[in-house]
This record gives sequence, structure tokens and C-alpha cells, in this order.
Amino acid sequence: MCTAPTATPQRDHRALRFLTAGSVDDGKSTLIGRLLFDSRAILADQLDTLEKRAAGQPVDLSLLTDGLEAEREQGITIDVAYRYFATKTRKFIIADAPGHEQYTRNMVTAAAGSDAAVVLVDITKLDTATRPVALLAQTRRHALLAHLLRVPSIVFAVNKLDAVEQPAPAFEAVRHALLGFAEQAGLGVAGIIPVSALRGDNVTTALKASWYSGPSLLELLESLPASQERRNGPLLLPVQYVAREGEGTGNQPRTVWGRIAHGSVQPGDAVQLFPSGQIATVAEVRRAGEVVTRCVAGESAGIVLDRHLDVSRGDWIASPQSIKESSRFSATLAWLDTEPAVVGRKYWARHGNRWVQARISSIESRLDIHTLQATEAHALNGNDIGHVLIETQQPLPVESYQDNGVAGALIMVDAVSHRTSGALLVNSPLSNPSGPVPV
Repeated sequence: MCTAPTATPQRDHRALRFLTAGSVDDGKSTLIGRLLFDSRAILADQLDTLEKRAAGQPVDLSLLTDGLEAEREQGITIDVAYRYFATKTRKFIIADAPGHEQYTRNMVTAAAGSDAAVVLVDITKLDTATRPVALLAQTRRHALLAHLLRVPSIVFAVNKLDAVEQPAPAFEAVRHALLGFAEQAGLGVAGIIPVSALRGDNVTTALKASWYSGPSLLELLESLPASQERRNGPLLLPVQYVAREGEGTGNQPRTVWGRIAHGSVQPGDAVQLFPSGQIATVAEVRRAGEVVTRCVAGESAGIVLDRHLDVSRGDWIASPQSIKESSRFSATLAWLDTEPAVVGRKYWARHGNRWVQARISSIESRLDIHTLQATEAHALNGNDIGHVLIETQQPLPVESYQDNGVAGALIMVDAVSHRTSGALLVNSPLSNPSGPVPV
């Protein structure tokens, strides 16, 4: 008998943000449509439109998320579609990510802010008679990217069980392959769930089968924790904008606004500004236009300093001596551009709200998606994941992404085409070289 972790009692009432990922045509949009349909989150006019379009045939639930005209015409997902629904115990925000390799950058965008990832596995595309079952490259890639982006809970939904003659042994074979892959890659798996998104089996109601006694997909999702920003420890806030209170240009106080990455802030706290390195004292804290006694991680805060300092968008505010600047660091690079990443080429890098010039000084290795081994590489092609050394024109207050998901994340943008080229996850800052960095 196949079993899965029993869902724990619901204690976390915060909305769960999750994305659906996986390869092309694995059924991601249909699964979301099923969740919306069964939870009655579809408006009557939407359902009426779908029924008219079906012309007596079964309703295509995937159309509930494919909002672009090109998506409806081609029957694929191109952009990330966000949908909302709620049950009696919880609210959900879903991101439907595209499965095509050329749109992997959209999946990365959705994963960056998610509490969980539901990676679909189309069992009809796999040879379940072989041992171990060979998983699709995009299934492995999306699971690895979700893991690298620190998505807390990863769930595998083995879809299209209704299209398999013997679902029990087929699911068991795929489950063993997924567990083996997860162990090899160091992924923590929250659950492996058999489903039929088209028919609705084990999506919102438990599967009535002698070979499976675990929870339905919705039951598992209701039990997953929502991520919590680190409220203890030092303050870290990327400055989004600076507003001057009142009229005139005299000694009017300026409020520095941003969303607190971690820690908290209250009047009387000492803070350090980057890149200037100056230290000041917090005179006042504001939230939503009102003066408050304290703001914590996850909240947008306005900080008034005790003296006038040069602060602008892109600067950082932190507890004194809690973070150091570096113009060199090692990082994991998920390359998303059609043009390959090569050593020495200049890019724009965005860190928080600050833009600086950067270059790849060295490509240490490339991750083989199939063997999960590091291989030698001199360039990274689209959808490759590699380990690189980065140099920036100016020092940045970077930290390890594992410890700090805000200060440890950057995006790289092509200086000529302005395309988003890659996602950088800092492994560790390195000592700065003597003299300016030749970017």
C-alpha cells in the first residue's frame, strides 16, 4: 500500500502562496482550474463562458488561468497567472508557472515569493516499466530551482493516474524515482501525491483506492506552513524611496521607506547606511502614514533619522556592523537568457533597489541536471545552473542567500538588450581586491 505523510492539524491561518511547476502539458493549468472549480471560486459568468465554448464537451478547466490570447490559441502557459481561492480553513494565492524551457525565467519569478511549490509529474510521459524511472529534465530543473530559491515546501503531484491501466505500481515506481532524486539533490519533500486533475481524483477530496491512504492535495496544502520573515536579530532594509514631509525645502524631516527584510526597528535604534557607512539614530518610525512604536520584518516601514544624511533609493539601512560590503562573491547562477553567459562580459546587476555594473570573472562549474554532478564549463547556456565568481564595480552589502534571501539575491540584466539574463544566489562574499574592480 502506498502511503504519504498524514496531514497535520491546521494551525497556520496565514494565506499560503504556492506555485505549480513542471514540464510542458503536465496539467498545471488544469490542476489549478480543478482547485478553483471544486472550491467554487469561479464566477457564474466565467463558468457560463467555458460551457458555451465547450459546446457540449467537458469544460476545459485550464482556460481559467490562461489569460493571454496567445495562451488560449496555442494551449500553453506563457506568463505567470495568479489566482486566489479559499477553503473553510485557509486562503490560497496560486501562481501558475509556464512549463516551456524558454519561459523558465517566469517560473523563477513565481518561485521567489512562494511558500510552496507543487511540481507536477505527468505519469503518461514516463516509462514506468524501467527501474529507476527516468524523470523529465524540466521536472528536475523546476524542482532544483525551487530548492535553490529556498521555497520551504516542495510537493510532487503525480498527475494523469486515470490514464494508466495499473495506477498502483506505476505510482509506486514514480514515487521511488522522485524520492531517489530528492535524496540525491538534497531536497526536502513535503509530500508525493497521486492525482487526476482532469477527473478531480485526490485533488480536493481523498482518493478512494485501496493502494493509497494519504491526504488529498488540498488537505496537504492546508497543512503547510507559510514562510515567516526573520523578526529577531539585526535590522536590514533596502531603501525604496525617500519622501520629504510638509512643504518647502528647509529643515523638513525626510522619511526613508522600504520593506524590512529581517529584524525590527524602533525609535532610539542606531542604524548604519550603505554605501556611505554613516551611522545615525532612528528618531521616528512610521507605518501606513502613522507614527508607530515598532515595525518588524515583512512590514513596510518609514524611518526618520535624527539628522540629515544623503540617503536615496538603492541604499541599504542595517544595524551597525551587522553586514559588510564586498565587490567579489561566489554565487549560484541560474541563466535565463538565449545568449550564453561568458566570462568577462559586462552586465547590470540589481541588488535590492540598487543597480551596479558587474561581470562574471569565472565560471567554476555547471550542474548536470541528469546526474546532479558539477561539470567543467566555459559558458552557461539558457536554463543552465552553474557556480560562478562575480565582480561588481562598487561594493555591495551582500550575504549568503542561505542566511538572507534579500541581501543574498541579485538579478543580472543584459546591458545591450535589457533582458533579464540570470538570477544570482550568493554563496559567500569574498575579500575585496586591492584597488578598483575592473568592470
